[in-house]
Amino acid sequence: MADNTHLEERIAHLTRVAEDLSDIVAQQEKALDQLKRRVQMLMEREAAREMDAGGTVPLGDERPPHW
Repeated sequence: MADNTHLEERIAHLTRVAEDLSDIVAQQEKALDQLKRRVQMLMEREAAREMDAGGTVPLGDERPPHW
């Protein structure tokens, strides 16, 4: 009987840990989505600023000149 109680306690603990981790992952996913939107907005804003200054269209995958 003691083994059953121990196993039930262990399962309850692991279930709670899994739920907590799931909540954390969901929060991180929301934060990442928000950060991605902000980075995209900033990139678009900077591209528009460079175009207004007479520059060329910036390409995100261009290598820096020193490469």
